[in-house]
Parts: sequence; structure tokens; C-alpha cells
Amino acid sequence: MGIIAWILIGLIAGFIAKAIMPGKDPGGVIITILIGIAGGLLGGFLGKVIFGVDSIDGFFEISTWIAAIIGSVILLAIYRLVTNNRRHA
Repeated sequence: MGIIAWILIGLIAGFIAKAIMPGKDPGGVIITILIGIAGGLLGGFLGKVIFGVDSIDGFFEISTWIAAIIGSVILLAIYRLVTNNRRHA
């Protein structure tokens, strides 16, 4: 997949991750896109390592979207932990 496809998947996966985990986050659309893109890569890597499947197959494959969303939720949770610790320190 090309970079435009990853940005589009990242944008959508990041928004879905925010919908799954609502709350106030510092950052905006750019952070959401970056978390989504990185989440897609993380989800694909974890899918390959843990389950032995190639989760990043193509733009229209459901496994690609599930991996991107799960990875985005994981990264959003980590992002919230890190930024909340900085605010309280």
C-alpha cells in the first residue's frame, strides 16, 4: 500500500480509536493521524508475531482495518498514560 493509503487508514483508525476511548486528549487531528498510522503498523506487527498471520494485506481487507484499530487503541492508551503523567508531575 502507498503512503496515501496509510494516511487514510491512519486517519480513520485514529478516529475510531478515539470513539472507542472517548476523553480529552492533548493534540489534534495530526496526533490522531500519527497514532492511527503507527497503530496500523503496530497492529500488523503484533498480528504477525502473536498469531502468525499477515494482518496487513491490503486497503480493503478487514484484517488490515482490525489491526490498525487495535494498534491505534493500544497507542492511544499509552499516549494518554504518558501525557497524564506529565501533567501531574
